[in-house]
Amino acid sequence: MRTCITEPPNEEGVTRLMEYVIVSGVLLLLMVIMIFTVNAVFMEGPANNLRYHAFVDIGNGVSTRIVDLYVIAPGNGTIATKFDIPDEVAGAGYFVSADVTDTGTTGASQVIQVQGGGIQSKIAIAGIGATRGVTGNTTGAGWNMIHYDSSGV
Repeated sequence: MRTCITEPPNEEGVTRLMEYVIVSGVLLLLMVIMIFTVNAVFMEGPANNLRYHAFVDIGNGVSTRIVDLYVIAPGNGTIATKFDIPDEVAGAGYFVSADVTDTGTTGASQVIQVQGGGIQSKIAIAGIGATRGVTGNTTGAGWNMIHYDSSGV
């Protein structure tokens, strides 16, 4: 007759494998979370900050050019000037427009609005906004033009 002696199964190999799989899964999950966090915190945040401050500078430059042109504008006649602004800011295009904005109790005023990539800045046109209407829009690509016509056309 044959006698079988059974020992409890050795589960040490399975336990180590499960531990390895669980630890690897947790570390992989943390790595995926870090990839998205690093992109938002270290890349998009500074790029948006740079974009906003560049838009403010561009708006100030366009506003200054408009005011300078209107200072030398003739009483009767037309004058035009070309100017250049950056084609892209932080690797993306943008849009510049001259609009009238309602400031509530103070009435309407002229602003240069620069926007792109979800970021926007508004710069008031100093000095001429209340006396002369400014309209139009442009992008950063190519040469841009400011045209003044005393007849208002």
